[in-house]
Amino acid sequence: MPHVRPAAVAGAFYPESREQLAATVDRLLSEVPSRPGQVPKALVVPHAGYVYSGPIAATAYSRLLGTPPHFRRVVLLGPAHRVPFRGLALPDAEGLETPLGVLPVSAEGVAAAARLPQVSSSARAHAHEHSLEVQLPFLQRVLPGVPVVPLVVGSASAEQVAEVLEQLWDGDETLILISSDLSHYLPYEKARAADRETADRILALDAEHLDTEQACGAIPLTGLLLAARRRGLRVQELDLRNSGDTAGDHSRVVGYGAFAFTSPQVVL
Repeated sequence: MPHVRPAAVAGAFYPESREQLAATVDRLLSEVPSRPGQVPKALVVPHAGYVYSGPIAATAYSRLLGTPPHFRRVVLLGPAHRVPFRGLALPDAEGLETPLGVLPVSAEGVAAAARLPQVSSSARAHAHEHSLEVQLPFLQRVLPGVPVVPLVVGSASAEQVAEVLEQLWDGDETLILISSDLSHYLPYEKARAADRETADRILALDAEHLDTEQACGAIPLTGLLLAARRRGLRVQELDLRNSGDTAGDHSRVVGYGAFAFTSPQVVL
């Protein structure tokens, strides 16, 4: 039997009932206003509980609805929250489980990533990590059956992350997904100002002036910014809100942003 990583945060970050989870994701996607846009090469999405960041994540995933079925794999990177380690970690699994079923892990993508010295395999790094898991139900609804290359990012440089992304870049058949929240536990207005500054740096592809105070996924995010700048990608801000906008409490909020990266010949 293939080894599958079981869901760790179902019932906490998102519904554990298959029917309720599918309905929740579909509702979030349906609430995004329709707007034209090029199919992205990369997306940046938040990773909090769906009640907090789900609407912002949906603005990114909605860009994949109705796209031609050309995606062959999704390269998914998110920061480590629970287990400290060096480099980037692949899972010791052939599939990732959610209440919606098992999402296959790309054996080809894993093999390509594992050729780099900063990439290792660690079941422990993946076991309880939510930054990747909360993306999976969205992927299962918008790109059903498309395998993923899941990488938890520990202590690494932006250059090391960019090298991994280049190794897995391919063409239009590969989507890159970076999981990151923005500011943490600031009062509402201070968070808005801080996240606006961070968003402007992302829009400028400024990989040199982002740190983990501004974005908890700063390491994978800056790796994408380096690679995007080298390849001349364009970036578009899709959404910028915080938990005060979605869940109501303005005293201590977490910031969320959604961004799309497209190929240089495309005008958004």
